[in-house]
Amino acid sequence: MQVAIVVYDGVFDSGLTSILDVLDNANALGGQIQEPPTWNVTMVGAAPQVRTAAGLVVSPEPLEAARTADLLVVPALAGSSPEPLIDHVGGAVSLPVRSLIRQARDRGTTIASACAGTFFLAEAGILDGRRATTTWWLSPAFRTRYPQVHLDHSQMVITSDGVITAGAAFGHVDLALAIVRASSPALADLVARYLVVDERPSQSAYTIPSALAQSDPTVAAFERWIREHLAETISLPDAAKAIGVSERTLQRCVQRTIGTSPIRFVQDLRVERASHLLRTTDLSLETISRKVGYEHPNTLRVLLRDRTGKTTSALRSR
Repeated sequence: MQVAIVVYDGVFDSGLTSILDVLDNANALGGQIQEPPTWNVTMVGAAPQVRTAAGLVVSPEPLEAARTADLLVVPALAGSSPEPLIDHVGGAVSLPVRSLIRQARDRGTTIASACAGTFFLAEAGILDGRRATTTWWLSPAFRTRYPQVHLDHSQMVITSDGVITAGAAFGHVDLALAIVRASSPALADLVARYLVVDERPSQSAYTIPSALAQSDPTVAAFERWIREHLAETISLPDAAKAIGVSERTLQRCVQRTIGTSPIRFVQDLRVERASHLLRTTDLSLETISRKVGYEHPNTLRVLLRDRTGKTTSALRSR
């Protein structure tokens, strides 16, 4: 497989290098399986030299070298704020990258990206009408700017009609392993063992609900109200009235900002608090359940396993 990896000024170093490392290891370890696939990797860029976010200098091939690629990979832009990211991916500086993505898509080339790199794909218009994922903490900005994309955080890697997207930051590793797995599941497992990479089916266990809530004043107010009433039975009409909006407006704001229902958001905050208490106190599960609004401990036990993938004893041992 011919793979072209796009590099540009400010590219996230670990995103770029993790893709290179996983594919290089796949090539090196392929001799341990029968009829191994191989990946011929070329870095391409709009300038003769680009500087990564950490200051490393890369000398890529011209963008035209990607015309023969079977797979185009777009690593993330480094940064921690949505505003500069959107300015970058939507600005003139990224026009060559956006054009490359559209041209590759028109040729039927498979395109892959992770974390903030998925904003390039969305800005180029190739994600409209498709399922995709991105880094969890940028999801409010992503939903607002790209409403035609079906954002889905239920999986770490999502493939939709020849476009592959993955979750936050080190989701680049999951993305690269998914690329290997598409050709050889056995080789992907072998690479994961040598690199000591654990499978992460989704980002849900890493999401911080309160961080998402701050993107919208109504949702932020709702979050504060929930935390003040966490041990009580939560009434959405009471919550909406307390923060001065209609119940319908509250539901719409939570869905737009977090991508879920108000009830699920309440559950997320309860799971977050219960997990913290399990790790930091010796309180019984019964006591913790009452503190987060559940009369029966088994209700919390099932919810914790569903949202974190861990038992209560595993959470407490951490």
